[in-house]
Amino acid sequence: MDQVTAILDRLLALHPREIDLSLGRMERLLEALGRPQGRLPPTIHIAGTNGKGSTTAFMRAILEAAGLKVHVYTSPHLVSFNERIRIAGRLVDDARLIGALDACEQANAGEEITFFEVTTAAAFWLFAEEPADILLLEVGLGGRLDATNVIDAPLASVITPVSMDHERYLGETLADIAAEKAGILKAGAPAIVAPQPEAARDVVARLAGALGAPLTSFGEGFHAFEENGRLVYQDDEGLMDLPRPRLIGRHQAVNAGMAIAALRQAGRLPDAETIGRGLLSVDWPGRMQPLMHGPLLDLCPPETELWLDGGHNPGAGAAIAAEMGLQQERSDRPLYLVSGMLKTKDPVGFFQPFAGLARHVATIPIASTDAYRRPEDLAGAAADAGLQATAFASLEAALKDTGERAELDGVAPRVLICGSLYLAGEILSKNGMRPV
Repeated sequence: MDQVTAILDRLLALHPREIDLSLGRMERLLEALGRPQGRLPPTIHIAGTNGKGSTTAFMRAILEAAGLKVHVYTSPHLVSFNERIRIAGRLVDDARLIGALDACEQANAGEEITFFEVTTAAAFWLFAEEPADILLLEVGLGGRLDATNVIDAPLASVITPVSMDHERYLGETLADIAAEKAGILKAGAPAIVAPQPEAARDVVARLAGALGAPLTSFGEGFHAFEENGRLVYQDDEGLMDLPRPRLIGRHQAVNAGMAIAALRQAGRLPDAETIGRGLLSVDWPGRMQPLMHGPLLDLCPPETELWLDGGHNPGAGAAIAAEMGLQQERSDRPLYLVSGMLKTKDPVGFFQPFAGLARHVATIPIASTDAYRRPEDLAGAAADAGLQATAFASLEAALKDTGERAELDGVAPRVLICGSLYLAGEILSKNGMRPV
């Protein structure tokens, strides 16, 4: 076991038996560390259910194209914990990470604390130690009581699309969940809000108004859409004709527009040429990612299209299915799903948009967590969503069966591995692809 894993395992043992969202433990630890949250660079805070990571990736790419030093905090990771903490453009190395985790472990002095709280404190400690022009800070769970919500005056607060997820902690309705997400809004700090269901939109608007947080909403304050292979962005400052983003999917036009609007409101938006360079250089693995080579593709029939996406809730399912539908229009191939999901997710809601689109779902376990849904149960959920499904004991068995089914079609298949970021991380690792 390496030293980073050993420390993370020790910290995980301090986790309370039940997650009770609060800021008390986080504030205590940060006080013991000398309040690093007060020495952070200017910060953009990002919450939401879907699109947080992609919106953050777009902002990072645009800012780095402008030559700025950018700290980034995201979660979860795919292959290595280090992916969560990017310091001035580079993933944190093991030596610095060990130092930060060690400092947090000593300052915490054996008290109960959640894994996310203590690792977020470590990230703050690291970010405070090295100067940067800006910090992109992504919420872990919810917003109002999330461990990241200890900053007083962000440059801007971003709310990406809200969907049903983590109902046990955030509430049983979209309005409840939106209220938790909007808990990151601060008085005087611009709020940039993605397209939302009406119930979520109304809650966010009401809370922004009560706080005096200037609100800029997609579809009202700004627009972004694909047209003729380009991205068109428009707001009160005018129209920009930009390159189509490197990330695949119509929903990425929304995420790119959110990033541009957030940087505009934060006073950090560069010129259109620089924005274009950022859109073309952006990288965010595990989201509508084509796997063009590697041992997993070798397990598939010749000329198979192999795709990977870690989306895992109904909103993500709708976006992914829409993109697969567009791919179908461009190139007619039978679509097969290979899926693993966690017990806490809504599999029927995730699978429903694929009804009538996917030929078959092969369900598999997820090796990196004990919290996965049994393949047999997941296959039952896919059937409830109107899909044919079969459970398998491994990814390899699922790909083999999918290949055999595709051979009967006589056409090279399109295979989408989906349902969990944990699974996406396993796939990238198996395929020899580590995020950098």
